[in-house]
Amino acid sequence: SILVTYPGVKALFFHRIANFFCIAKFDLLAKMISQLSRFFTGIEIHPKAKIGKNFFVDHGMSVVIGETSEIGDNVTIYHAVTLGGISPSIKSDEQRNNKRHPTLKNNVVVGSGAQVLGPVIVGENAKIGANAVVTKDVPANAVMVGIPAKNVNKDISKADTSFKPYGVEVDDIPSC
Repeated sequence: SILVTYPGVKALFFHRIANFFCIAKFDLLAKMISQLSRFFTGIEIHPKAKIGKNFFVDHGMSVVIGETSEIGDNVTIYHAVTLGGISPSIKSDEQRNNKRHPTLKNNVVVGSGAQVLGPVIVGENAKIGANAVVTKDVPANAVMVGIPAKNVNKDISKADTSFKPYGVEVDDIPSC
């Protein structure tokens, strides 16, 4: 039932198939599968994007994952996130094989509406806040917020790497 009801799971399922055909050099079939997935889920994942284990897209409408994106294990992305590329307008045809999209290391969380742009590296256990715009490398354990994104976790050596879905401990949520 998860495959049928969760668009993020469906998109990843279709991506794995499209990626297989892309690696096998059946590019047209890979792109057709990718577009079919986008039609059904609202999530656009380029067939050449590399995605690790336990990737989860929650409320995935309007998620875009570009061609040279690389995503590690245990990464969570919320809705309206763009892992987008930048390329120079000069001799753009020569830029096709260059890395233009972000790399997300393991255990990264990207909040709703965030834009991670260009060939930046987001370090392990980093968290990108909602609507942040990241255009520079992000250190491990960082908490990035704002436009342009700035690290608000000043002492990253003591960073809490446990997952808190809404940014708080379960015990801290007031009862009704």
